[in-house]
Amino acid sequence: MRGIFHCFSGNLEHAQHAIDLNFILGIGGVVTFKNGKIDQFLNEIPLDKIVLETDSPYLAPVPHRGKRNESSYLDLVAGKLVDIYGKDFSEIDRITTGNARNLFKAE
Repeated sequence: MRGIFHCFSGNLEHAQHAIDLNFILGIGGVVTFKNGKIDQFLNEIPLDKIVLETDSPYLAPVPHRGKRNESSYLDLVAGKLVDIYGKDFSEIDRITTGNARNLFKAE
């Protein structure tokens, strides 16, 4: 059984521990925050251990920070992962969407 660490905002040690417990990390708007800090180590986490999420209605990504969050902002989260991982948007989209599908697939 695999689980999701919802709205991950911890440090690298927390991330590794969650992955060791067979969790994947839910990455949302916090990754776009100047002081969110997860952007400083996220590239050390394999993309197959990440799904994207909005945490609606909270934690909207920059430039919507402080406003109501919504699903259409996932592109902003994915765009930040493009910068962090140095991959193109379509690859980030393909991998994280596949991760989400696998997470919710019946076993």
